[in-house]
Amino acid sequence: MTIGITGTGCYLPTIITSNEDFGNHEFLNSDGTTFNSPNSVIIEKFKGITGIEKRRYADTNLNTSHLAFKAAEEAIADAGIDKEELDYIIFAHNFGDVAHGQSQGDTLPSLATRVKHQLQIQNPKCVAYDLLFGCPGWIEGVIQAYAFIKSGIAKKCLVIGAETLSRIVDKYDRDSMIYSDGAGATIIEANAEGNILSHASATYANDEAYYLFFGDSYSQKDSSKTKYIKMHGRKIYEFAVTHVPGAMRDCLDKSGVGIEEVKKIFIHQANEKMDEAIVKRFYKSYGLEMPKDVMPMVINQLGNSSVATIPTLYDMVRKGKLENQEIKKGDVAIFASVGAGMNINAFVYRY
Repeated sequence: MTIGITGTGCYLPTIITSNEDFGNHEFLNSDGTTFNSPNSVIIEKFKGITGIEKRRYADTNLNTSHLAFKAAEEAIADAGIDKEELDYIIFAHNFGDVAHGQSQGDTLPSLATRVKHQLQIQNPKCVAYDLLFGCPGWIEGVIQAYAFIKSGIAKKCLVIGAETLSRIVDKYDRDSMIYSDGAGATIIEANAEGNILSHASATYANDEAYYLFFGDSYSQKDSSKTKYIKMHGRKIYEFAVTHVPGAMRDCLDKSGVGIEEVKKIFIHQANEKMDEAIVKRFYKSYGLEMPKDVMPMVINQLGNSSVATIPTLYDMVRKGKLENQEIKKGDVAIFASVGAGMNINAFVYRY
């Protein structure tokens, strides 16, 4: 039995924010002190490291579950299935619905339940639940859907990754320029043309557990006690380039597919320079150079939307929306991610 992706969809928010829009921001160090460099220099260095030039933010009247619904609706239509036949809706996110101008995440009811409600699915046996696994959440959702189908308890699953990170960032933190909003969704089915060949997941929760965390604003004038997404960027970079290439290799070796068959690597759009270093090290472990065009990137225009980056990227490549990027029937692709936890996962897929 093959188990594969039969439909994809994504929602790209309409508000486009460029790097230049941060020109008048007051960026501070973690101790609240000001930078010696002007914002123009800070922004130029930021672009050089992350590759980000623009990012997408959700309209003020839309929450994470709304973005997810739009992507899910598109994926269901793309797969050509009856939504009432869905056995599971697995929704990967990290902060719930955070209304514009608010700081508190809302997860009651679950976001998966909200999407099922918006889709107007009547079947009570369609089980909807949320998954918190950091940025690798969508891949983990696909792995869980694969397990459900392989075990025989499901035939069709909807896996969503969506987030509105722009609403939980500290405007005084340079890292706020990284994060964006978006949603991607996929239908996973039995007896599909494509097939998941292998998968792997890991959690490093000793010294690495709090590389990403909720912390106070860098502004000492902020007395609101609101918490924001924070990260130890250098530690995350070192962790990712050290551990992710090996995880990708283990997953590929387990699949029985040779490295020469890999045509695409869909990696979490976290940081262009970091992603490139990961993929180069992966190929170097086989004594090879990284092939041209093997790693499609959209972070320069879309930013880092956490769990939404990979399903969004895959949908765009699959539907021919990225220049010089395509995937053909029979091609082998690796999907890989790293994020809060610290979590790593991957799966090998024959399209």
